Amino acid sequence: MFYSTIIESNQIIYKTEDLLEAASNRFKITVQVANRAKRRKYEDIDIIDDPRIKPVIRAILEMADEISQPEIIVD
Repeated sequence: MFYSTIIESNQIIYKTEDLLEAASNRFKITVQVANRAKRRKYEDIDIIDDPRIKPVIRAILEMADEISQPEIIVD
């Protein structure tokens, strides 16, 4: 999913809270978000995304949207 528009800070906060509430371990979900952001940063070098949305924010938004899939939150 691509987020080509500017995301409001309130939306980011709510999505982050949803992600943390769904996780059984805050440390693990934080590491997963960081790993996804890092991976996307280096894998998508050729793809020009909206530079105003940082990789960490994009990872949080994507993972919050995927909350319905339990394998995203589990190890």
